[in-house]
Amino acid sequence: MKKLQNQRLFPQTDPYVRLIAEQSFSRAAGAPHVEGNSVRLLKDADENYPAWLNAMRSATKSIHFENYIIYDDDIGRQFADIMIARAQDGVKVRVIYDWLGTLGAASRRYWKRLMDAGVEVRCFNPPRMDRPFGWVNRDHRKMIAIDGTTGFVTGLCVGRMWVGYPDRSIDPWRDTGIMITGPAVSDIEKAFADIWSTMGPDLPNDEVPERGAIHPTGDVSLRVVASAPYTTGLFRLDQLISAVARETLWLTDAYFMGVSPYVQALAAAAQDGVDVRLLVPGTTDIPILSAFSRAGYQTLLEAGVRIFEWNGQMLHAKTAVVDGKWARIGSTNLNISSWLGNYELDVAVEDQTFARSMEEMYLEDLSRSTEIVLGRRRAACPVSRRTRTRHHFPGRSKASMSRAGVGVMRVSNVLGAAISQRRTLEPAEAKLMFGAGAIFLALAVLFALWPQWLAVPFVIISSWLAITLIFKAIRLVLDHRRQDRELRGKGTSAEG
Repeated sequence: MKKLQNQRLFPQTDPYVRLIAEQSFSRAAGAPHVEGNSVRLLKDADENYPAWLNAMRSATKSIHFENYIIYDDDIGRQFADIMIARAQDGVKVRVIYDWLGTLGAASRRYWKRLMDAGVEVRCFNPPRMDRPFGWVNRDHRKMIAIDGTTGFVTGLCVGRMWVGYPDRSIDPWRDTGIMITGPAVSDIEKAFADIWSTMGPDLPNDEVPERGAIHPTGDVSLRVVASAPYTTGLFRLDQLISAVARETLWLTDAYFMGVSPYVQALAAAAQDGVDVRLLVPGTTDIPILSAFSRAGYQTLLEAGVRIFEWNGQMLHAKTAVVDGKWARIGSTNLNISSWLGNYELDVAVEDQTFARSMEEMYLEDLSRSTEIVLGRRRAACPVSRRTRTRHHFPGRSKASMSRAGVGVMRVSNVLGAAISQRRTLEPAEAKLMFGAGAIFLALAVLFALWPQWLAVPFVIISSWLAITLIFKAIRLVLDHRRQDRELRGKGTSAEG
């Protein structure tokens, strides 16, 4: 026990202080502290994909596979072949994919082939007439659970870009995952079962193992943080960890767009002497997001946060490592879309050995990055004027379409600040204001010259919303009347 305490983020000997710390983390994350696990850090597709495929080949009872994007390419078909083979051998194979994430990435033929072979497939949140804005909430998780004994939580989707295109000199995407054995796999299985039940019948209870039914495999303590829309569990945890960091807080994020409370938390930590670093893509598969992300650099840099941009192909990892004792890996990006709008899955590991491995990996990544510093005019600029290599993003329009909502929120924040003058705008935000101004000017011209062009989509959207609201109102009234009849029927039976 003494060894474990020395490895934890809160090494105090006072049991009460330790209890308060544990309670704070459990309540913030909405996830309990689970001991007795073994973990393995997996870097890039070179380590992740072989580990996933080997575990799936060894499955004897069940394979639960959930991912935001699954491409119908040679990599996606390799996974499909193994799932089909295991299903035909009697293994219960279940797959969840996100409708928006996989839109255009995999054909109906891909899913039909799986289902014809006995694989159970469910699509998360396809468009529905009675939910015109239902597309906002996505299943952004990436996980695999095998036989209730082995689990994977990761940032990787399934597709060729994570492997790269050597014949075209295109490097793999940079990403990170974790393999877990031990009692915490129960929490991964339950996270899958919870979202599976939102699309149809529940999983049988005997197929979702309890923690006590899984034997300990090591001495690593961790939390499985399964976030759902509007629960903000990971956001609260990220806020808390930025407050308790004492020496280092090193972050990697693919689509950083920090909201004001989180930016203030990072700035406060840096001003208090914590070594805060943020590693983000130098070039992204969604180019417009780069401007949104960079617009927030100056506030962080002025507070002492060090920002680095990755020089290689797309950086897609979402990780954190704190004080060499605590680390997080998963699917959650540091933006509103992930914190508030999506189903996400992350693992927070409290183990010194694992955290040190994360630190080593982080420093290796920084060696392939360019640091951004404040120039003489207090604007963010690269610390060196090196020429970046040209980046290629095959299929980038399919990669993360729901991130567009994050950009919209960033633009709205800038416009609101410009109109209300509630804060001083940064020079980097000028591009956003200029772009938004140009769009509004174009709309004004369209309204003036061709008002019917804009009237048609307005009529369609308004009619859709009106029909949806009226339909829901009628359904509520009918449901209420049905419940009243059932209650009256029960009351009559009781009196009789």
